[in-house]
Amino acid sequence: MAKPMTKLTQKKVKFEWGDKQEATFQLLKQKLCSAPILALPEGCGYFIVYCDASNKGLGAVLKQREKVISYASRQLKIHEKNYMTHDLELG
Repeated sequence: MAKPMTKLTQKKVKFEWGDKQEATFQLLKQKLCSAPILALPEGCGYFIVYCDASNKGLGAVLKQREKVISYASRQLKIHEKNYMTHDLELG
């Protein structure tokens, strides 16, 4: 979803903010503002981490007592695209 913006952070890519980047930014901003509210961790209870990987990126969710504490995701780096999905999920 954020690819038009993340491409601007690469070396050898000229930073040009156009209509596509602006539309992506506005969509991300709207999604983040309307996303479920994150919970704060409670004491020393148990945490659960859900991980997923594909040939494009990695994602994870940290939960405690069925409440979402945090989300994380990123695109794969060029060399990571050679890894098997199983290896990516093991981290």
